[in-house]
Amino acid sequence: MSVKASKKVKLGVIGCGYWGPNLIRNFLQVSGAKVVFACDKDKKRLNRMRALYPSISLTTNFEGILKEKIDAVVISTPASQHFQIAKKALKKGKHVLVEKPFVLSSKEAKELINLAKEKKKILMVDHTFEYTKAVERIKKMIAADELGRIYTVNMVRVNLGIFQKDYNVVWDLAYHDVSILLYLFKKLPTSVIAVGQDFIQGGVEDSAYVILKFPNKMLASLHLSWLAPRKIRQATFVGSKKMLVYDDLEATDKLVVLDKGVKISQKKLPKMTYYETFSEFVSYAYKHGDSFIPRIENREPLLEVAEHFIESVSKNKKPKSSGEEGLRVVKVLEAMNESIRAGGEEVRI
Repeated sequence: MSVKASKKVKLGVIGCGYWGPNLIRNFLQVSGAKVVFACDKDKKRLNRMRALYPSISLTTNFEGILKEKIDAVVISTPASQHFQIAKKALKKGKHVLVEKPFVLSSKEAKELINLAKEKKKILMVDHTFEYTKAVERIKKMIAADELGRIYTVNMVRVNLGIFQKDYNVVWDLAYHDVSILLYLFKKLPTSVIAVGQDFIQGGVEDSAYVILKFPNKMLASLHLSWLAPRKIRQATFVGSKKMLVYDDLEATDKLVVLDKGVKISQKKLPKMTYYETFSEFVSYAYKHGDSFIPRIENREPLLEVAEHFIESVSKNKKPKSSGEEGLRVVKVLEAMNESIRAGGEEVRI
């Protein structure tokens, strides 16, 4: 059931470590939301929340929150805990927003999706980059055929740390890039090839290289690492008409559209019985045109996420990054990890 438009959606935020405080800060800015509880096992984190937000009730017991008269919970705990907490929240009749990674298996994702349907509750995943103005602009450009047919997408997401213990760099960093690709193209890749290595922690890959094969011969490559000297968040789109570079770390010029490309044409040659090289038949025309920097509104994407979740709950409306969309991403990540375990064998999805 939805929440009446005139009534504020009462929230409990579970997990106040790295991402939780950001979620609390943004939900406090949403007029239709009221953050009632914050929960964490670490009392030092709760003391910090008390200093920042004295009006919020604090607790170390998340199950106690589920017994309270709140409408929804926001889960920002270690990924291995997402499934159990979300399951208990849905069973108690709460709407749920889960930070990425959604869960660590398709089986868990499907169970939560079915439970949310049974309880008639909203289940949403924090696919933050789907709510950025830059990614929205790229989606519009692709839909308008401004770049032409997309040949390749090369994505680099590297930094030094943060090293996770319960999942590898694919679950941590590739989750963002896969969610972006599925949002932009609305298609699952047909197969993946992935290699990874555990340099620091045995059994937990901290570096990986991934190739995603999509329909219509499109290729996407991902470079992922917790072992890089510089933080890089960049994606390069190569289209038949134009190219585009997306740099999320740029303060203002996040997108650069380049009028560059190549065309092949066949030469008109006299009839001969023998030619020395293939180049005698064809010529390549390289285009080096102007660059264009689209204006992008500077608005925090996490605030967009918070507003969208509250709107979805208030209007009983399926969110853009629903549990089903989270499942699609999880399926791709599972295939990546299967390929890594198989020594880089191609895995179909």
